[in-house]
Amino acid sequence: MLRPRLPSVLGMALCLLPGLTPAAQIRVAVAANFTTTLQRLGAQFEAQTGQRDQVLISSASTGKHFAQISNGAAFDIFLAADAEHPELLEERGFGVPGSRFAYAEGRLVLWVPQADPQGDPRDYLTAGRFRRLAIANPRLAPYGLAAQRVLETWRLWDVLQDKLVSGESVAQTLQFVATGNAQAGFVALAQVRGANLPPGGARWLIPTELYAPISQHALLLRPGRAAEAFMDYLRSDAAARILREAGYGVPERP
Repeated sequence: MLRPRLPSVLGMALCLLPGLTPAAQIRVAVAANFTTTLQRLGAQFEAQTGQRDQVLISSASTGKHFAQISNGAAFDIFLAADAEHPELLEERGFGVPGSRFAYAEGRLVLWVPQADPQGDPRDYLTAGRFRRLAIANPRLAPYGLAAQRVLETWRLWDVLQDKLVSGESVAQTLQFVATGNAQAGFVALAQVRGANLPPGGARWLIPTELYAPISQHALLLRPGRAAEAFMDYLRSDAAARILREAGYGVPERP
């Protein structure tokens, strides 16, 4: 008669001991602009749990993740770059009711690697001395929609149509500018702070009154000890310090 192997029996016994829980992987679908910051948050969270729980990151545009989750993609947490997509998922039964909250407030930047840092962003764009201006796809990425609103406010949206190049996400938009495929681009403040970008150029912070607030919301997609613990961690003072250092605003906690 076959007998169970000792490691299997020992593992079952350990799981039954009071106070001990098995390690878990937390699958997080994150907006592209927040990827680097999430890596820092995940590392700190893992350190606090003694590496017991691991944060697995899947980065893409908010719109792309929305489509994946709507079609049954197996994520535990959705960290979007807006409020609309997590709200829709919650309403349609794809998230844990009442788990959604604002975890960060995004800031829009016009990055121009070769420009005079003392210049004015509206004047630079109006002059049009560039071949390509990169923005994220407004239909997929909230930062792209914010960029569109700024250009519309400055009455440049129609004027610059022939020069616009659209990235699937704000991460791809940054790459367009970093590789020289575009001479300027609207990206997230956290990206230009966190990326290893060459010195010089202009990184103009766009006034927030020119676009709708980029309130980034989190949604717990399925209940679980580790995922719920990470959602709690996102609301902690330790997480808030990392968010501010990265260039995000921290929403008021209830």
